Amino acid sequence: MCEFCLKHGEGEKWYLQAKNYSEDLLSDIRRANFIQSFADPKKLEVELQKSSKGFENLKKLPWMIRNLYTRVITRRMKKVHFGQVVPIEDIEQIFEFTNTIVRVACICRKSYLGLEKRYCYGIGLGPNGGKLRDLFEPHQNDFSGGVNDKRFEMLTAKEALELFRGYEHEGLCHTVWTFYTPFVGGICNCDRVDCLAMRSTMTHEVPAFFRAEYVAEIDRDLCTGCRQCMRLCQFGALMHSASLEKSFVDQRRCYGCGVCRSACPTGAIRLQDRTSSPVAANLW
Repeated sequence: MCEFCLKHGEGEKWYLQAKNYSEDLLSDIRRANFIQSFADPKKLEVELQKSSKGFENLKKLPWMIRNLYTRVITRRMKKVHFGQVVPIEDIEQIFEFTNTIVRVACICRKSYLGLEKRYCYGIGLGPNGGKLRDLFEPHQNDFSGGVNDKRFEMLTAKEALELFRGYEHEGLCHTVWTFYTPFVGGICNCDRVDCLAMRSTMTHEVPAFFRAEYVAEIDRDLCTGCRQCMRLCQFGALMHSASLEKSFVDQRRCYGCGVCRSACPTGAIRLQDRTSSPVAANLW
């Protein structure tokens, strides 16, 4: 299991522990102030632009120094704002015990692409939005709006899951995020172009989230070699054998999001526990 499962999940999946979404944790002044600054798109856009520039500068440093800085940055992020890839099954479990699901504008897309897309979700245990509503709602008017903009949009679990399943067909990867660990305050739907955390992890090799507790595997008897799964993989973990006319998973690269399953017409792809994979068990 990942490091957070041992520290904050009592040996179970840490993001499935209701206590980590509690209003008590959110009431911590330092944590509330952090989320409030995070919810302010004007301030956060400046910070994201600085971070993006910082990653580019980091790549110019000698390997040993770059490696040292990377470790320091990741260690700090684990204490403050860190994530983990989660499949749709675990998203569904999270929504079963959280009372608040609010759809908000994604600051990464706004900062990097200049587009307003509502791919981010605040989650918590407070009824009617709880403290999350107090923190996020005042800043929603800072976005100019658009056809799909419903401002501070409270959703039911059923409504949210329908949207998440749609994101999978777009190839978006689900990730849960802490706001001062272990409080879990958000779920994002990411890809490598738009999301700073994914670019940090995949492009700049500065880990900002854990891999999922799972890895994908393909049933060769069911696989037709259509390659549709390869179209959705954000991590370059899917390959195709022209000789065998079959697709394969490189579990060393697989982050276990399970999004590839939504494209498979024969149901040939399934997720297995990461710990059961000889090559991926210790890759987080």
